[in-house]
Amino acid sequence: MNCTKCDRDAVVHAAYSGAHLCEHHLRASVEKRVRRRIRQDGLIGDDATPESPETWLIGLSGGKDSVVLTSILEETFAEDPRIELVALTIHEGIEGYRDESLDAASELADGLDIHHEVVSYTDEFDLEMDDVVEKDPEGMAACAYCGVFRRDLLADYAESFGADKLLTGHNLDDEAQTALMNFFEGDVAQMAKHFDASLGPFDERTETDEFVPRAKPLRDVPEKEVALYAHLADLPVHMAECPHSTEAYRGEIQDLLLDMEERHPGTRHSIMAGYEELAKLAASAYGAKDSDLGECERCGNATTREVCRTCQLTEAVHAV
Repeated sequence: MNCTKCDRDAVVHAAYSGAHLCEHHLRASVEKRVRRRIRQDGLIGDDATPESPETWLIGLSGGKDSVVLTSILEETFAEDPRIELVALTIHEGIEGYRDESLDAASELADGLDIHHEVVSYTDEFDLEMDDVVEKDPEGMAACAYCGVFRRDLLADYAESFGADKLLTGHNLDDEAQTALMNFFEGDVAQMAKHFDASLGPFDERTETDEFVPRAKPLRDVPEKEVALYAHLADLPVHMAECPHSTEAYRGEIQDLLLDMEERHPGTRHSIMAGYEELAKLAASAYGAKDSDLGECERCGNATTREVCRTCQLTEAVHAV
């Protein structure tokens, strides 16, 4: 099958648009959508100048999504003195997994000449995820612990670097899954947390990242296209799944969405379009109020509790 836009061989069929795309036009399409999202969400502040540039902190795990995002951002802003990119990799302490993804992240950052910081759960919390999974003091899935720890570190380091934006590599599939999970669970308050009028519905606000806006420039690109982009661009990527990944419910939602997308192309995009409107309504009714925030009596981070969730979990792990 030839590419819809030229006479080259197509490498992908985007059923939701009907387009067959060759390598060149697939890569151009992904890059165009990322840059369009940056414009639509107004990520470049009006005050950003060569004399006073913005700092964007990228969560660079070494997986396909964060690697593709980092590569496109570097290419986009390499000659733009208004934006400075910093990459942060978090080592959770998962034997035989994170070391390889760290290698991929380091190779990419070195090749792009981006400042790259590495932090670990060991240094920050005096624990490793392998130990957390074994002890499991709260009876939760591994992802529940890890999600809290990762958000905390991303927020802390975004603040310490004076970052103006915190960027993560969530793709269209990730966001549609989250939207559907929140809807099925009737979690209106969580929908509200995903909306910010300046950055769109997925500027996720949590206890600890209240003051550094989050953005997800890949959220319009399907996971399959992100993976293919990484392959075609020959980017250093660690493709293995985390051995502790046990989000069974999200897996069911993923399977449901893939099946619906195959039978009804465009389902993911439709979900996101509707979810944006729901998120706006939810934010008007349930939006977080800064006055509700206090300081964690242990670490001083912003929280609605006396002791933030990160401190609660780390203390529970160490108590076992």
